[in-house]
Amino acid sequence: MSAQLKAVADRNACCGYGVCSEICPQVFQRDDDGHVVVAMEIVPAELAERAKEAAAGCPQNALEIVEV
Repeated sequence: MSAQLKAVADRNACCGYGVCSEICPQVFQRDDDGHVVVAMEIVPAELAERAKEAAAGCPQNALEIVEV
């Protein structure tokens, strides 16, 4: 069994570009001010690659996908 993955966001670093929510809206969404909100903290296996791609695409490096 593989480790679970958790989405982590540094909302203070977020500038609201929205790249993450475009790539993986199931995990990353935006609040009314345009800043990232983690909609799904534990990332299901079927979304793991997209969530990692979304985190890697953040221009501010405000996102991480970590093993728990």
